[in-house]
Amino acid sequence: MKKMIRFGKSILTAVLTASMTMALAGCGGASGSTGSSVTTSAGQTAATTEAGGSGEEKPVLRVGMECAYPPFNWTQDAATTPDGSTAVPIYDSTLYAYGYDVAVAQMIADQLGMDLEIHKVEWSSIGISMDAGDYDCIIAGMGRTAEREMAYSFTTPYYYRDNCIVVKKDGPYSGVTGLSDLFGTGCKVSTQLGTGWIPLLDQIEGAETGMNFETTSECFMAVSNGVADVCIVDLPTAQSALLTNSDLMIITFDEDDSFVGDEEMVNVCIATRKDDTALRDRIQEAMDALGWNDKAAMDELMERVIGQQPAAN
Repeated sequence: MKKMIRFGKSILTAVLTASMTMALAGCGGASGSTGSSVTTSAGQTAATTEAGGSGEEKPVLRVGMECAYPPFNWTQDAATTPDGSTAVPIYDSTLYAYGYDVAVAQMIADQLGMDLEIHKVEWSSIGISMDAGDYDCIIAGMGRTAEREMAYSFTTPYYYRDNCIVVKKDGPYSGVTGLSDLFGTGCKVSTQLGTGWIPLLDQIEGAETGMNFETTSECFMAVSNGVADVCIVDLPTAQSALLTNSDLMIITFDEDDSFVGDEEMVNVCIATRKDDTALRDRIQEAMDALGWNDKAAMDELMERVIGQQPAAN
């Protein structure tokens, strides 16, 4: 991992305070807004809304995400979170989205002088829907892999994460400390469909594979119910799940006895269509202007949003 630039806590606090409390009434996708099309300074065509009824058009950053992948993104009924942060209306819905991805997307939209519009989409079709023009970019906890780089353009990471496994706390695999401990056990392993964790399943020699699910919540439920023994996932998502699944436990492996190639899933990046490098570059410029290349700042925001998710998530 490359060396990252750190900035002061006072700057981080100012950035988060200014960005997270921004009112979102009248944003693209909210009730009562009117849409059209405008070509931005970067050259891409974006949806627009009338600002304050004055007839002025403001560009809209349309973002696709699951809204079902806490703590990166989730769906909630309320317009605010317990700490008063403003959630974002989900396009064509009466519900709201929040989480790490939403908070970062709002900061970027504010920096670009754009309204934010969140589109809820199933993970299995998230790239297809972006290519179809349903939204402009993906900010959804997506790991930048070599395979995905052939299909999309990516920014630098907006989050760095570690991987782990989740098992039953009182189950036969609770004492596992390394990947090799699972070899030959015949354990039933699972992860989310369409993710970079899929190739890691085959690294557990003698495991029973093929029981993968559309959402991480379904993966955790499978472990709780005994349908699966081991779930491969990222650490923040596992930590989020344990808030409401006390029967589960997290195991992290030492790098000397762990998965090979899982470093691809460490870099969580923003994706645009492959040929939309103009928008990719504008988003990157916004991230750079915000100083959003500091792991300490990222971890602080992640820690805060984990505590804001509804219990139902």
